[in-house]
Amino acid sequence: QVQLVESGGGLVQAGDSLRLSCAASGRAFSYYAMGWFRQAPGKKREFVAANTWSRDGTYLIAYATDSVKGRFTISRDNAKNTVYLQMNSLKPEDTAVYYCVSRVGGYCSGNGCYDVQFYDYWGQGTQVTVSS
Repeated sequence: QVQLVESGGGLVQAGDSLRLSCAASGRAFSYYAMGWFRQAPGKKREFVAANTWSRDGTYLIAYATDSVKGRFTISRDNAKNTVYLQMNSLKPEDTAVYYCVSRVGGYCSGNGCYDVQFYDYWGQGTQVTVSS
């Protein structure tokens, strides 16, 4: 069982930055696939970014949905069992509850890493509100 605890959400203005953090339990964090989804009111949950292992397990691959590329960056600190989502140039349409996700073991590539079904564990979510 992996527990995920997000933090760092809040109310900001358009153009501002925020950094979300997600602390994960477990001793094998460095082997977890980690990611972020978000859900805006009245909309489906959507993939934001992920940090997953290559098929041979030798390097990490970063994925991000097109709408956040160039603005959001996912990173991780294995020593702290924490994954981050640095969000710059925020827009009102980024307003949503952001969820941290993880997968222990397994492999994904391309669109497979965007699939909500790939991830085993979810955090409780943190609200991000961007005013115009």
